[in-house]
Amino acid sequence: MGTAERAAGRAAGALTGRALRLLSLLVAVAIGSFALMAASPIDPVEAYVGADAAALGSEQRAQIEERWGLDEPPVERFVTWAGNVLGGDLGTSQVYGVPVTEVIAERLPASLALMGLAWLFSGLLGFGLGLLAGARHGRPVDRVLTWWAYTLASSPTFWVGLVLLYVFSVSLQWTPVCCAAPIGTLSGEASLLDQLHHLLLPALTVSVVGISPVLLHTREATVSILASDHVAFARAQGERLPGLVLHRVARNAAGPALMLQFASVGELFGGSVLAEQVFTYPGLGEATTTAALRQDVPLLLGVALVTALFVFVGNALGTLAHRAAVPLARQEVAL
Repeated sequence: MGTAERAAGRAAGALTGRALRLLSLLVAVAIGSFALMAASPIDPVEAYVGADAAALGSEQRAQIEERWGLDEPPVERFVTWAGNVLGGDLGTSQVYGVPVTEVIAERLPASLALMGLAWLFSGLLGFGLGLLAGARHGRPVDRVLTWWAYTLASSPTFWVGLVLLYVFSVSLQWTPVCCAAPIGTLSGEASLLDQLHHLLLPALTVSVVGISPVLLHTREATVSILASDHVAFARAQGERLPGLVLHRVARNAAGPALMLQFASVGELFGGSVLAEQVFTYPGLGEATTTAALRQDVPLLLGVALVTALFVFVGNALGTLAHRAAVPLARQEVAL
């Protein structure tokens, strides 16, 4: 067997292993999420009807339970739902009255835009500020950035969103107060500039909290690399600090930072759920909150599966990015 064939075999084995891990993850998430929803003390019928639940008759309740399959045991409901999922049917949302796939497809692009912009903000700012803090280790700039990072790491996303909303939207009136488009305009009819204007503050809210891990990790990596032998040799040859950071530190610190950033996809989704509530942003997070409050089990399960898929893909991309960056770092160290 040649080298190319062995490489192809290893690649096929790796893909098969990842596919099996993804399948096991989705199965575990589905079982766990359904079990939690089934054990919830909230009555889904009363949560759906709301204030009129007291006037709901026994026959009406029975009809609603039969329509949603709540009259069946939890195990039978799960088996039925899992069989439909295997056929590509995630069920019908009890709140929105349309298939779950339509709700996700309609709201997912808005959430992806929010998380994507926040991911870029947190990664670029965290990495850049981490390099600056590490290069100025022990100096006032390093102390201020480190204090800021630890403070943000302990700050809830909704609190950061409320502060930014008060400062930039209420006091300064630089950004809109809510929504994904001007009030009275559908999001699909708004211009790209209007959409970005409404997206900026929610994305900044999510990214501000995500900056801290990347900043602190990059700072420690920068301090460690600057204290290494190959950097000391470069200093002896007359290379200055900006060149050392740009040409020798950045590449070595990029791999772990990329892996950490890709692994934070799940945290970004959790932050976007809270940010969408604060800014009334019509994304998947707002739909998830509504479904949780009204016990929309099919929608919650569909969102759980989509979130698990995103987290898995994020971790896989982080691993690939780290492997791609490591050879560059090793080559830089050898130089």
